[in-house]
Amino acid sequence: MKAEINQRITRRAFLKRLIGGGVAAAAGTPIYAYFVERNWLDITRITIPILSSPELAVFRGTSIVHFSDMHIGHYCGMEEIAAVASRIEQLKPDIICFTGDLVDQHTAGIGDYVELMSGLTAPLGKYAILGNHDYYHDAADVRNFWSSAGFELLDNRHAYVEKEGQRLYIAGLDDLIYGTPDMEGAMQGIAHDRTVILLAHEPDYADKAAKWPQIKLQLSGHSHGGQIRLPLIGHLIAPPQGKKYVSGLYRLTGSDLHIYTNRGTGTTILPFRLFCRPEITVIELE
Repeated sequence: MKAEINQRITRRAFLKRLIGGGVAAAAGTPIYAYFVERNWLDITRITIPILSSPELAVFRGTSIVHFSDMHIGHYCGMEEIAAVASRIEQLKPDIICFTGDLVDQHTAGIGDYVELMSGLTAPLGKYAILGNHDYYHDAADVRNFWSSAGFELLDNRHAYVEKEGQRLYIAGLDDLIYGTPDMEGAMQGIAHDRTVILLAHEPDYADKAAKWPQIKLQLSGHSHGGQIRLPLIGHLIAPPQGKKYVSGLYRLTGSDLHIYTNRGTGTTILPFRLFCRPEITVIELE
């Protein structure tokens, strides 16, 4: 009888601990997602082989820092942006690319952040495009911001970087959802045997970008990697035009096109990240 009572007590204690642990985990998850992971920057380093022609060998080892979706104003202020800028400075990239959504809902006070972004240096240039949130209030303010910060805004146009007489092209597309994207305009004047890196805020545009054989790499943001992910399940939700290539590196089937979707450094709608840390990507060209 005594053994049965002890066994019953032991089982009861085990169940209480199990339930108590579940309650603690449920209560603690939002705290972790807000205070810890939301600000825990991940530096992702990858090598992407897009330099297929021999003359582009001069660009081997060229590093690109790709960041996206800061969403200034949505639980993201000076402290968070200063942390992002500081990490990028430490990485000392050759090229810096930002793929849209500087702000979340409005542009009030964004002038305060110009100094941080203008302090970033890259010998082969700094480039940016607009995202859907940049259009919510006044896209002109965002355009002026990037100009003041020394970034070249690739609004349906392209630029190029040059080494030893060889050129690598960087094209930028206006936002698909609220902008006026013009891929023909962005690619105008680029010969078919050139190599192009495309900046497009929404990653699912890659299916259309593949029609241009010059485009070997598309850099995107928009999806935040889902922002909330669960083990074995992955992302719970993704935005329009960001549902297919949600996070990380992809290669389009039957194509030379690689797509990298950056998880962004900020948040939107909910100020949480779970199993989906904010990201700065360092891409080495090979």
